[in-house]
Amino acid sequence: MKYKVIFALLLAFQLANAQHKKATTGLQDRAFWVKSLYKIAYPVIHNLANETLKKNMPLEHNPDYGLNLKKVTYLEALGRTMAGVAPWLALPDDATDEGELRKTMRVELLKGLANSVNPESPDYISYRSEGQPIVDAAYVAQAFLRAPKALWEPLDEVTKKRFIEEFKSLRTRSGAYNNWLLFAGLTEGFLLSIGEQYDPARVQFAVNKMKEWYVGDSWYSDGEKFSMDYYNSYVIHTMLVDLLKILADKKKLPQADYDLALKRMVRYSEYLERIISPEGTYPAYGRSITYRTAAFQALAQTALMEKLPDYVKPAQVRCALTKVMHNMYDGNQNFDDKGWLVLGFNGHQPMVADTYTSTGSLYMATLGFLTLGLPAGNKFWTDAPAPWTSLKAWTGEAVKKDYKVEY
Repeated sequence: MKYKVIFALLLAFQLANAQHKKATTGLQDRAFWVKSLYKIAYPVIHNLANETLKKNMPLEHNPDYGLNLKKVTYLEALGRTMAGVAPWLALPDDATDEGELRKTMRVELLKGLANSVNPESPDYISYRSEGQPIVDAAYVAQAFLRAPKALWEPLDEVTKKRFIEEFKSLRTRSGAYNNWLLFAGLTEGFLLSIGEQYDPARVQFAVNKMKEWYVGDSWYSDGEKFSMDYYNSYVIHTMLVDLLKILADKKKLPQADYDLALKRMVRYSEYLERIISPEGTYPAYGRSITYRTAAFQALAQTALMEKLPDYVKPAQVRCALTKVMHNMYDGNQNFDDKGWLVLGFNGHQPMVADTYTSTGSLYMATLGFLTLGLPAGNKFWTDAPAPWTSLKAWTGEAVKKDYKVEY
């Protein structure tokens, strides 16, 4: 037993030394994030700008797929991609290489957005049938909320009107009795935020049910029964916080409701930081693991809002997420030969795809990159590399004990 302990410690210290030798600066990390996000998002945004999304996007799904593929997958690709790139595209123009790349992508996305709601375009994407558009309209709306001056305000009035009409058309359908309530609520919340007529019942129902489904210590049940997966990050915390922010700003509910939801998201972000292993891996459990780095959306958004707890340093989050991204995006295992994401978790693994997952669904991965919305001069990027909780724990460094919260 003594030798096993010694061997384990030696391995841990070797791992720590390897990590320190490979340490990069924050600006190098940022350049890698930009490269990775651009690589993921480019095929969707570039093709939509050129009205070739439907022509060129592959349509992959597993044999048990159960949706009307061509009526849902393109909106999935658009909404999920733009929700992830929005904070980055919201940064002001500058003369850096990154700034030029960002401007190019923003210009193409604006062009693509106009195409997507133009009935005369070959890439027109309808919201008016099927249930799935309830989901992905919400990601489009969330992107507009995350970058109003970059993505919503520059649109011409005809395009804005078309989006509003598409959003309102969703009211003819209802979705699943779970996190889907937030999708309907957030889209209506966006309409409220821009002064349009909205459905207060859909908004209030979503808020009320999420309050009921809170099970404690920052975890929400996804519906009446708890599911152990990443939907608290994919959807629940971030959309609830964004929706409550609109409602609090519009004096539709007490500020305290928003503050409480934000505290819970901050606590949940601690879990996400802790599950990143010393090697930069994380558990592939629950449904929708094909969403890859979207598992860390709540952590990325908490860091973007600069709301991390004092004992979770921005640099340790940066380093942990960078390590995860290197594992997923350094190689080409998650891309086909034309740069589109493939079904899988870390490679082409179609057997792990759910019955509702197709190529367009995969672009949820961009949601892990939200912290690129912090400028390059922010301490998230400029602070020296720092070990994350798991790395510290496995190398014998001091680690703050975990705890249960009562709010």
